[in-house]
Amino acid sequence: MFLTISTTGIPERPATDLGFLLHKHPGKAQAFSTSHGTAHVFYPEASAERCTAALLLEVDPVALVRRGQGKGRGGAPDAALAQYVNDRPYAASSLLAVALSAVFGSALNGRCAARPELPEQVRPLRVEIPVLPARGGAELVRRLFGPLGWTGVEVTAVPLDERFPEWGDSRYVRLVLEGELKLSDALRQLYVLLPVLDDAKHYWVALDEVDKLLRAGDGWLAAHPDHELITSRYLARQGHLTRNAMDRLELVRLAEADGREVEEVDNAVDENSDTEEKPVPLAARRREAILAALRAAGAARVLDLGCGQGQLVQALLKDVSFTEIVGVDVSVRALGFAAKRLRLDRLGERQSERVRLLQGSLAYTDKRLAGYDAAVLSEVIEHLDLPRLPALEHAVFGAARPRTVLVTTPNVEYNVRWESLPAGHVRHGDHRFEWTRAEFRAWAAEVARRHGYAVAFVPVGDDDPEVGPPTQMAVFTQTGTTATTTETPKEGEAA
Repeated sequence: MFLTISTTGIPERPATDLGFLLHKHPGKAQAFSTSHGTAHVFYPEASAERCTAALLLEVDPVALVRRGQGKGRGGAPDAALAQYVNDRPYAASSLLAVALSAVFGSALNGRCAARPELPEQVRPLRVEIPVLPARGGAELVRRLFGPLGWTGVEVTAVPLDERFPEWGDSRYVRLVLEGELKLSDALRQLYVLLPVLDDAKHYWVALDEVDKLLRAGDGWLAAHPDHELITSRYLARQGHLTRNAMDRLELVRLAEADGREVEEVDNAVDENSDTEEKPVPLAARRREAILAALRAAGAARVLDLGCGQGQLVQALLKDVSFTEIVGVDVSVRALGFAAKRLRLDRLGERQSERVRLLQGSLAYTDKRLAGYDAAVLSEVIEHLDLPRLPALEHAVFGAARPRTVLVTTPNVEYNVRWESLPAGHVRHGDHRFEWTRAEFRAWAAEVARRHGYAVAFVPVGDDDPEVGPPTQMAVFTQTGTTATTTETPKEGEAA
């Protein structure tokens, strides 16, 4: 099995940085023993302008038979003669995916001890696999890699026999991927999709494969149009494992839909290998800012409006100063996930008395929501069409009228700092709008004026001196009087 990874460079970013990323010196040829053969790493070319790393997996078919690894789905033999005649020695498969993880583990996990800044850099990449099994043909290969950021996905069918073209094409293809990606993203995609295209694995598939899939698929699998096919094939079409994975991917999808993080999905394929401190996710910093504002307001009875799958409700439950917590969402399915997250069926009597989940739309007044100390709208308003915002404003500020209201929303000005976000795009496809700081402050000031609130603004995340913070938060405090000015408040000032 053979795979090459190439990149080009410029003077300030030489192509030989690839050696640091892969943790393999370009001047050496190295060999690594695996349970199914020997993996060789060498560099056919290595200059500042262009660098290519090659992984050659020399498979020992006899060792596969002796270890019982010449197997397919869930460990079942590919065919009666699988022990003696198969494509394992030369066609890219789950064997190569495992070798990628074993040999390039640091790069796959996005770590580089010598040059910590390198893994986050997007760089031009070219990946070539001469022989790749493709059960589903060239079109399926394009479908799987096409949505993942590659600008070029070249798939060439390998004929059964070049001497007899009338025999047609085999189920193998030559694959060339070109694009600008982080190396870790490219390796994770290959780690998942190589066995998916082969539609077979050389080892028994158990529950831990679900965790491996979700870690390697973090950031791309949940949003992939063919995520169900990928999941089913990766897990050897085992129904109970596929259902488990799909439920967890749905959590991820819902989290992305409301701009939140899902804590269960790690960022590393080998969870035991990543010991470096990771930056605090924006979603976690957002929850910390919300909790701090609620404590400062002295709130005890709190509404989480648009609670999604319950991350904020879970954080509120950990603080005994919040005596009553109500999560509200329009999605019954999201509330089901929230109930599972919170383990409502296992809570003790004292804890269960503190929390409730309600189904309801924020576009309509709801008597159940009146009389609370505080309400939180965290990454909610941007999911509404602008003409429906006045209905939400009336339901929350006019009818429910909590003493304090917290509203967080993305700051569109900060989007230029997200390297993976194309220019002009919002952070999620379900966002109907994303506001600048001035637009958000103008809206908040007008809402406060009409409904008798004062409003102050708090940055969430690193406050960039040019474009501001990634998330902006408005803290509304009930005054009981109507403001007489429509002037847009400055940072930290009340309207």
